[in-house]
Amino acid sequence: MSLESNGPVPRASDGGQQRDSHVPALDGLRGLAIIMVLFVHFVGDAQPYTAFERVLMKASNYGMWGVDLFFVLSGYLITGILYDSKGSAHYFRNFYMRRVLRIFPLYYGVLFLLFFVLPLFPSLVPTGLAESSRHQGWVWSYGVNLFIAQRGEWALPYISHFWSLAVEEHFYLLWPVIVLAASRESLLRICAGCALFSLALRIVLSLAGMNEISTQVLTPCRFDALCTGGFLAVASRSGARDTLIRAARPAVRVLASAILALSALTATTQWLPGPSHALRSFLIALFFGALLLACVQAEPDSFIGRFFNHPAMRFFGKYSYGIYVFHGVIAYFLVDKRVEDELAKPLGSHLLAVLLQAAAGVGLSVLVSVLSYEWFEKRFLRLKRWFGEGAPRSGELGVKAAPLS
Repeated sequence: MSLESNGPVPRASDGGQQRDSHVPALDGLRGLAIIMVLFVHFVGDAQPYTAFERVLMKASNYGMWGVDLFFVLSGYLITGILYDSKGSAHYFRNFYMRRVLRIFPLYYGVLFLLFFVLPLFPSLVPTGLAESSRHQGWVWSYGVNLFIAQRGEWALPYISHFWSLAVEEHFYLLWPVIVLAASRESLLRICAGCALFSLALRIVLSLAGMNEISTQVLTPCRFDALCTGGFLAVASRSGARDTLIRAARPAVRVLASAILALSALTATTQWLPGPSHALRSFLIALFFGALLLACVQAEPDSFIGRFFNHPAMRFFGKYSYGIYVFHGVIAYFLVDKRVEDELAKPLGSHLLAVLLQAAAGVGLSVLVSVLSYEWFEKRFLRLKRWFGEGAPRSGELGVKAAPLS
């Protein structure tokens, strides 16, 4: 997924949302998404040795749903940017150039370090990264998800989490044309149709024998989350906005109950796991869509308002793109080197070692991300003023959330 923050995606220029459309809680919602993903790779990927550890790591792996949240946010915010920019001068140029300035410097900068700088010190290159280097053409061209789907496994060590960035990049290439060409009513139908098509495709592919990793990473299979966000962006700019807002909180509760019930049914009966997982993914997209709307209308003193406006949540949201890019590399290194087992020897507790490793991994990911953003990425973000209005503030209705991994 691309996980982004302050200026991750441009606000509409020449007709985009005004600065009073800023919704700080969306920063916190993005923060929740990256925190969920961090649990997956720093806790969920550890090796369990006790019953408690198995429960903890199983629960942590549900953090993968953070990627779904990133996709819903991306669909909502990007569609809002594009819809508000229709009819403006340089519609395509401004959108694509602002995306390039936000995404490409960090993405390609990291690839340059991994594939060209690190090999200058052969003793530092881990075996897994050397394997990914042999297939790096897929990575430079945003084809990580296609390579993984072809192999049916997480086949690119250290950078397999870039699959979600590839999905979002494919979305960016296609979606501006559709939004520009379609009327509001047509766009709503397209969003709904694509979301249902995505659900049907994942069910058909799973019944045909395609493994779940492949159906998880292919771009058309993720249109459910992206287009759920897109549908809400367009619908909230119509007379249906108040109705959607009122229905948001009840929908959060209903959808959460449905997801838990379906998960329990699948776990206890193993009834058609592929199709049931596809249906659950669809319900998760709807759940996060409802939660997003609840954040948009939340009062500052409400629970949702206080939680998602908390400085810590907004901090993680601000740096989420960099955290996402760097954390996967760091987490894979820690798992690959079995650092948790080495820590467990002096600590006398494997669980404590896992938690210590997770804390160190998260801390390092955040530190590198902050330094990258402040010292490197900002230099490119300043150029966005040449492609529309000034760089947006994080959390505006026209600001994108980076995907996850």
